[in-house]
Amino acid sequence: MRSIWNGAISFGLVSIPIKLVNATENHSISFRQIHKDDGGRIRYRKVCELDGEEVTAPDIGKAYEDAGGVMIPITDEDLAALPLPTAKTIEIVAFVPASEIDPLQMDTAYYLSASGVPAAKPYTLLREALKRGKKVAIAKFALRGRERLGMLRVVDDVIVMHGLLWPDEIRAPEGVAPETGVTVRDAELDLADALMDTLGTVDLDSLHDDYREAVEEMIAAKAEGEPAPPRAPAETGGGKVIDLMAALENSVRAAQKSRGEDGPATEAEVTPLTDRERKPARKTAAKKTAAKKAAPAKRASTGKAAGRSTAKTATKKTATKKATTTRAKRASA
Repeated sequence: MRSIWNGAISFGLVSIPIKLVNATENHSISFRQIHKDDGGRIRYRKVCELDGEEVTAPDIGKAYEDAGGVMIPITDEDLAALPLPTAKTIEIVAFVPASEIDPLQMDTAYYLSASGVPAAKPYTLLREALKRGKKVAIAKFALRGRERLGMLRVVDDVIVMHGLLWPDEIRAPEGVAPETGVTVRDAELDLADALMDTLGTVDLDSLHDDYREAVEEMIAAKAEGEPAPPRAPAETGGGKVIDLMAALENSVRAAQKSRGEDGPATEAEVTPLTDRERKPARKTAAKKTAAKKAAPAKRASTGKAAGRSTAKTATKKTATKKATTTRAKRASA
């Protein structure tokens, strides 16, 4: 892999010559803009807004536009004269647990390669120290004309550096969370737990870009003069969720079906409510009084119902006895 930056890691009094290599690559399919009528490429030209002349790259410089719209020219010499101690050095400033780094700060990733045989020993020392200490290194480095923040960690036997956004580049999530008060029941949390358990884990290496594959198939077909291959429309879950419980139950069943599991979602997958931390139900004094008053009336009502049931049974037996006697007299006559 081609290196994009050469320098050294400053580790106390230890200097480790390294090369910086991109750890990721973009596989997105890019398109060109064309003129629909004749298929000609659409190109952009850089034109000076004062004289209307097209300007070539060597004639283009930098400038800072202030609040009043005034352009302040900045030359490469001006930038080169600024003190930048990390211009060719990844300067480690601290070692911290990885849990202290918010993933929201993480940016582009790079592989750090030891540059030459003499760098192998200190490179391995830093790598093993990070492994044993279960920590990451926080460092400053300069790339493409500006100072950046980075995090060094170990992946397999390689030191990887993640570019980090500066703390003041992270926006506060003001006004993002729901502002209305919402109560979530234990039963809903149980079904959400069941859904997460049913979906389980995934091998990230098995995931791929379905859309990119569809675009590649379509391009290949059009290049051969054939119609684009038909594809089943993706299912969309638009609309409002009217019954959250039903939606969760259906989601659990669908997840079970996709994993080859059958059976009701609520029998084997739902965590019993007794496993959750809950508060005992409390009765108010008024409810307790009402319950005491209702108890005698309930017993009386039960007694009356039992009496009516006994009377009906006796009446039925008497009627049956009379009918039997009448049939016997008729038979003897």
